Amino acid sequence: MKQVIDSSSERGVESFIMGMPHRGRLNVLANVCRKPLEHLFSQFEALTGRDEGSGDVKYHLGCSTVRRNHATNKNIHLAVVANPSHLEAVNPVVQGKTYAEQFYRGDRDGKKVMSMLLHGDAAFSGQGVVYETFHLSDLPSYSTMGTIHIVCNNQIGFTTDPRHSRSSPYCTDVARVVNAPIFHVNADDPEAVMYVCKVAAAWRNEFSKDVVIDLVSYRRHGHNEVDEPRFTQPLMYKRIGETKPLLEKYTNKLVSDGTVTEEEVQLEKTKYDGVLKKALAEVKSTVVYNAIWLDSPWTGFFAGKDPLKLPKTGVSETILMEIGKKCSTPPEDFVCHKALLRTLKDRAKMIENRIADWAIGEYFAFGSLLMEDVHVRLSGQDVERGTFSHRHHVLHDQDVDKKVYIPLKNLSQSQATYTACNSSLSEFGVLGFEVGYSLTNPNALVCWEAQFGDFSNTAQCIIDQFISSGQAKWARQSGIVLLLPHGYEGMGPEHSSARLERFLQMSNDDPDYYPPPGPHFASQQLNDCNWIVANCTTPANLFHILRRQILLPFRKPLILMTPKSLLRHPEARSSFDDFTECTSPLPL
Repeated sequence: MKQVIDSSSERGVESFIMGMPHRGRLNVLANVCRKPLEHLFSQFEALTGRDEGSGDVKYHLGCSTVRRNHATNKNIHLAVVANPSHLEAVNPVVQGKTYAEQFYRGDRDGKKVMSMLLHGDAAFSGQGVVYETFHLSDLPSYSTMGTIHIVCNNQIGFTTDPRHSRSSPYCTDVARVVNAPIFHVNADDPEAVMYVCKVAAAWRNEFSKDVVIDLVSYRRHGHNEVDEPRFTQPLMYKRIGETKPLLEKYTNKLVSDGTVTEEEVQLEKTKYDGVLKKALAEVKSTVVYNAIWLDSPWTGFFAGKDPLKLPKTGVSETILMEIGKKCSTPPEDFVCHKALLRTLKDRAKMIENRIADWAIGEYFAFGSLLMEDVHVRLSGQDVERGTFSHRHHVLHDQDVDKKVYIPLKNLSQSQATYTACNSSLSEFGVLGFEVGYSLTNPNALVCWEAQFGDFSNTAQCIIDQFISSGQAKWARQSGIVLLLPHGYEGMGPEHSSARLERFLQMSNDDPDYYPPPGPHFASQQLNDCNWIVANCTTPANLFHILRRQILLPFRKPLILMTPKSLLRHPEARSSFDDFTECTSPLPL
């Protein structure tokens, strides 16, 4: 990893976003990221953090640090993204975080920010999210311009032999779907490994494509320090027991070559042992905070804000009219579909009558935030048009291929960037990507929409492990918005329920505790919960709740049950009076 970082830093990369499993994590945090050793040792002492959160096991924690790179003598940023025990689940989160950082830096070519992913051999070939993440690698609104993958190939998965865990010859064969070069290298040959790392960094820099390093190695002990691997792999571990450790073999080579002396080697070992002992001695005087493990610190975001102040979310009628005109008027040199022209004409009539339906309410929320210089990103399957053909945020010319018009990109000269992007047919990977995107900058509205609400089923790992519990485990806030079409309307059981009960079940509200009434009742309730679950039934409430995501002095995930038949229902409409200044979400 350090060789990849050095070689990439020499080529101009300034920020590295990393994801990895738990195995080897403390090594990476200590020796690659230079995390203070007393912080790591404090996790073994089970010291409790003085700030919010339950914390997590040390093998799941992340970090964000800036350190001097010795190869280039330049400061570089290193981030290891926190992750659960679910192997490979962090991959799309890393990619989303990387893409977002590239976006905010204006790094379109990925020359300043890059991602690195570490994998185990069994998980790399076995977990479907690996495939989903690879298929994001060359998509316009998801490509990070090349990721360097490092596979720690122990030739075993816990107790399972490769012949029982995959059908392909190599554990890395999944990378062939995007024609990524794959370098198989003997991990017991450090100089060959360093050479391959240099080549991989050069490849990524030159071609902006993924590349895979397969470190063919072995696991000296069992799955953990007390596990007995000879129960299931007796011959393999007999051979491993007869093999000298790599440090010993390479030390002997360097000494016999005359590169170093035995005394110099012993001096280095003694020096590092002293560093470890000194850090261990300082643990008892170390004050521990869960926030020191943040992989995405939002510098200055919380400063000077009243955490209990609820914002006003309304806007002026002038702004509404301005957005309404844009969302209902096609450009002159543009051939719209005839049915869409009727839709736009109906919109214009509603705007004239100071009435908004669901699509217009969403336009008002997104458009007003964009005009306040807030970046908005909407991602998911068919989101540009909308599953139910109600949104139409991207208009397509009927005569000219790839000629499109996006009203929300044409509001004003000074507006923020609007991104509406149809995703690949993936939920786990794409939602993970958007979660990563939301972690980078709190001042952006990031939304993922399921084609139907029940499609969140296949993203459940991201919902359970990153969204619902991320703040408690890692002191990490996210303002991600999930839009889940919900409601039984003759579509059959498959596409009718977004499983509202699951989200309520995962809410951390205590059913036996009712917060005391007072001036801060609503804000305290929002502050204390792990996420916000809502079912808006009017366009005005949709508008207010989306704007509130950005205007709140903190961030919480928002789970929205969105309608189907209400999208066009004549009674599901709101007057402009419900959107203007001094208005806010209307409670039941």
